[in-house]
Amino acid sequence: MLGTCAGFVDVGYLRNTGSVKLQLAPTTNLNAAAVVSWFRGVVESNLTGHTFLRTYWYDGAYDPSHQNYENQRRLFSAIARTPGVQMRLGHIAERPNRLASLMQRALEGTADDLGIPRQQLMGAFSQRWNFRPERQQKGVDTLIALDIVRLASRSAYQTAVLVTGDRDLAEAVRTSQDYGTRIVIATPDRQSVAREIIELADDVIDIGVDALQSMFQTNSRPRT
Repeated sequence: MLGTCAGFVDVGYLRNTGSVKLQLAPTTNLNAAAVVSWFRGVVESNLTGHTFLRTYWYDGAYDPSHQNYENQRRLFSAIARTPGVQMRLGHIAERPNRLASLMQRALEGTADDLGIPRQQLMGAFSQRWNFRPERQQKGVDTLIALDIVRLASRSAYQTAVLVTGDRDLAEAVRTSQDYGTRIVIATPDRQSVAREIIELADDVIDIGVDALQSMFQTNSRPRT
């Protein structure tokens, strides 16, 4: 059957699950051209008679006041120029690490019990441990949900290959299917996909290790 296939990738999800699979740092960048190439390969191998539309690329952006904003914008600019990619950006929210305050109170109590100055113990601890702010993507799931439903309603695609595992997208998947589309879930790790999404999907395919290695930047080093 002739049709059009569109790819939708939650970059945060792919980055996190893929880096665990490859034992890389979770901040490793993705190679957008390799991701597009993988989608094209899926269409050629698994979806006979389909043509590839494009890859919709969803990520979180820092606020302009953030110290990493300029570097991230340069990266996003390069990704946006990649043939076959349309970028859609939510934002990244940061908050103090919740574990940090718990550890601080515990260390202060320990210092008091041992008769050690609090600042001395905290100073020694901070030399060996650093709590990074907790980061969370905001708005990305909403963008994915809106796009897959809107494009399905316009018959822009007949099959969607969706790289995500978030249960919040279940209703959007169901609504898109009501328009007559097929939803294929692709993942590096099926255990990371919510049960609701697995049950709704028309098919689930694995992103293999070889494909993952091509998607992650070649200068990445394994975690130690």
